[in-house]
This record gives sequence, C-alpha cells and structure tokens, in this order.
Amino acid sequence: QPPAPPEKWVCLTFDDGPHPVWTEKLLDGLKERGIHATFFLIGSNIPGNEELVKRMEEEGHLIGNHTYSHVKMDSMDILADQEELEKTNSLVKAITGKNTEYIRPPFGAWNKEMEHAMDVFSVLWDVDTLDWTTCNVQEIVKRGVQDTKDGDIILMHDIHEATVESCATIVPELVNRGYELVTIHTLAAANGVDLAAGETYYGFHNGATNE
Repeated sequence: QPPAPPEKWVCLTFDDGPHPVWTEKLLDGLKERGIHATFFLIGSNIPGNEELVKRMEEEGHLIGNHTYSHVKMDSMDILADQEELEKTNSLVKAITGKNTEYIRPPFGAWNKEMEHAMDVFSVLWDVDTLDWTTCNVQEIVKRGVQDTKDGDIILMHDIHEATVESCATIVPELVNRGYELVTIHTLAAANGVDLAAGETYYGFHNGATNE
C-alpha cells in the first residue's frame, strides 16, 4: 500500500527548456527546497544542454516530451507528429536511459489521431500562469498561487528569467499553504489514477481527472 498522501498535492510543470541559464538556476532553487517538478523538453534545445537533462533525472524530476521543434501537432499528420516526438525521445533516452512517456503538445494542441499511435500520456494543465505573455514576476506569482487547488497542474516556462524569479516566491508560498509539490507521476498515483495511454490529463482531483 502506498503511504497516505498529505492533504494537498500540486504539480509544477515547465515547458520549452532546457535553457542554459534559467533552467540551471531553477534546478538550483528546486534542489535547495527539496522540490520535484516535471519538465517538458523541446528536443532542439537539448544539444549543448545534456548535463542539465542528466541533472533533472538525477535529482528526481520527471522529464516529458514537448516535441522537437515546438510544432502545432493537430495541424500535422501522424507520421510527422511521431517523428517530432521520437526525435526528442531519442535525445532524452541517450542521456537518461528512459523513454519520455509523458507528452505535452505545444499550444495544448493534441492530435487526437495520436491517441492509439503511440504508448504515451498527454498532459495539459489547469492553472496557466501566462508567464510567457507577461514576464512580470508579480503577475506570475499571483496566477501561480491564488487559484491553485489540490490536484492542479501548474503551467510555466523555464526559459524566462521572470518565471524562475517568481518560483522563489511561488514554491514557498504553496508549501506554506500546505501543498506538497510533486511530479505528474506522483500526483496521479496519489489520487489513485491509473494513467491510460492515449488519454489526455489536465489535473487530478480526489481520484478523478478533469479530462
């Protein structure tokens, strides 16, 4: 039997990295606070940043797939989508030895025809900090904290300085409010959700998902 979960769990997720400066700074902050997050990587950003990917794996973070070149998957055919995912998967696996089972389609635009084409889980979000539109620390903190509830998946991007700066406030504030910050895999397990390949997940709440 798994251990009884704390009252509230949430997941911080970061898209578009790795970034040679801001991802490293973010990892430093997460390590200092003992926090595990989920990173959805763009394959074309991996070359030259392999040590950051290795560090994510070694420090207990979950690594997901954000395609190779940040394409809009629902506007492409299945073969092109598969190639985008497989290129990134190959790069990650060469570093970590693990496949990227968790996919976050750029723009949230998942190709429904992919649901039975690959053995992967599509993960979206239910709290959007809009960090990439504002790059304003106060706004990011406000969105990342005030509307967050148990089981939520929070969307951020580790390629912006303001995002990394905001995490220095968001993380301790969520912890102070009684949340445990965990990976997608842990969040699903804590809510008794048995992830199914081909499904899309936005959050995990009391054993249910808001698919």
